Amino acid sequence: MVRNTAREIAVHLSYELSFTDKSVEELLDQRLTPETFQTLSGEDVIYQEAPGPKQAEYIRRLVRGVAEHGPELDGYIAKYAKGWNFARIPLVASAIMRVAMYEILYMPEIPNGAAINEAVEIAKKYETPETVKFINGILGTFVRQEISE
Repeated sequence: MVRNTAREIAVHLSYELSFTDKSVEELLDQRLTPETFQTLSGEDVIYQEAPGPKQAEYIRRLVRGVAEHGPELDGYIAKYAKGWNFARIPLVASAIMRVAMYEILYMPEIPNGAAINEAVEIAKKYETPETVKFINGILGTFVRQEISE
C-alpha cells in the first residue's frame, strides 16, 4: 500500500469519527483489520490491500492526531473559510482538511506541498470542483499565514 492510499483511508476514518460514538482507538482497532479490508474491498479499491505495519501506524498517527487536535484544526478551517459558515462545509471536506493540516503542523517529515496536493487529489474523488478549489485555497492560505518555512 502506498502512502497516498493510507492517507485516503485516514481521511475515511477521520470522517467516520464525525458521527460515531466509538473512541478513536476502538474505531482504529475495528477498521484496520484484514477482515474489514476484505469486506470493504468490493466497495472501494483503496481497501483491496490491507495496510502493512508501517502504513497502519501512519494511518493510526493521522487519525489519532486529527481526533486529539480536532478543535484546533477546526479553528484554522473556520479562520480561513472566508464566506463559508463552518456548518456548511461538507464533512468529507472537513476531514480532508483536518488530515492535511495535521500533517503540516505535526509531521515535519511530510512536505507541506505534498500534504496539500494529496488533499486536493483526494477531494477530487469526493467533492465538487467548487469544494476542491475551496480546500486548496484554505490549505494554501493556512500554510502561508501560519507556517514559517
